[in-house]
Order: sequence, then structure tokens, then C-alpha cells
Amino acid sequence: MKDIALPMSEKTARALSLGECLTVSGMLFTGRSRFHIRAVEEDLYPPIDYKKINCFFHVGPVMKDTPDGWEVVSCEPTSSIRFERYGAEVVRKFRLRTLIGKTTMGAGTAAALRETGGVYLSKIGLSGNTLRGQIKKVHNVFFLDDLGKTEATWIYEVEKFGPFFVAIDAQGRNYFAELAADAARKLPAIERKLGISPDYNYTEVDAK
Repeated sequence: MKDIALPMSEKTARALSLGECLTVSGMLFTGRSRFHIRAVEEDLYPPIDYKKINCFFHVGPVMKDTPDGWEVVSCEPTSSIRFERYGAEVVRKFRLRTLIGKTTMGAGTAAALRETGGVYLSKIGLSGNTLRGQIKKVHNVFFLDDLGKTEATWIYEVEKFGPFFVAIDAQGRNYFAELAADAARKLPAIERKLGISPDYNYTEVDAK
């Protein structure tokens, strides 16, 4: 399994295959809803060198203040799809090369990653406690006083962080979208085999 150095280069990102598993090592920053909203709607964001730290980890970590400094108690990735409204603009604004989260993101973010030469990495059966052990050091925190520990932006140094898999590649292909399309193509034959009537209606779930 590849271990990719952060910041990831565009050449490296464009060479990664959809579904490929990897770990990352280097510096990243964290954020959730408030990072996205403030960056887009208020033009307010942490004073980070986004060329050197261009990996955005979607997480609201559990942090503990100790005599030796901040300690990560747990850092379970959060569902990235809920940031889709702002995702593309954040990627373009900071020229992000790597996003890490849970589940997937939408077509807008995929298009932005295609433009910047970036990838979205999704978690594989990992717990936040496992990932905690791969964080070498907490380097800094921004907006702690006004946002609190969960929504603040943390700077982590990680080593062989993951594994994650490439859920959106630098060509804009989406693993989950292609999986859903493949399932839709196969479903009629499966239904016929199982004797399910073509006019059978499945329960619709409103994801809005």
C-alpha cells in the first residue's frame, strides 16, 4: 500500500486510481460546517499556508488539554456530503489537493477537484481511536475561543494516516456514483431472476 507524502503533488494525485487504497503522511488541517460557511460566506478562515498544508480532514475531533499540550482523544471522520453546498468553492479558494472524510461528495466538488488536480479520500472501517494513534503531533489550533474544540481548525502532523480509498479521483470520477450506476444497470436482471414485478415500487428516501 502506498504512503503518500503531504502536501500531495498534482502529479501524484492525477496518478491515483479510483478505489485505490493508501495512507498519507505529513501536515493536514481539520474543519467541519463552520469552516465551510465562514470561508465562503464571510471570507473568514485560518491564516494557514494552504500551499504547504492543502489536505483538509473533515472531522470534529475530541480533544483534551493536558499539561504537555493538546491531545487527540478521537478523530472519527464526519460525513462529507453535508458540505457539498460549499465544497467546490472551498476547494477552488484554497486550491486543495486532498480531502479526507466519510462517504462521498457530489458533482460540484468532483468538478473542482478535477480542476485543481485533487482527490477525495474516504474512510474504510476505521475508528476514530485507531486514527488517533497515527497523529504524531498537534501543531496549532485556530478559532478555538469562538467555535469550540469540535468546530475549531486543528493542524495535525500525521504518519501513515489511514488507510483511506480514493472515492473521487483527480479526473472527477466518483466511486459511489459509479457503483450506484452499475447497480442500477444490473437491478432489472436481478429482479427478473427473483420474480419481482417490474411495476414494484420501492420506498423513496428524500435525501435533501
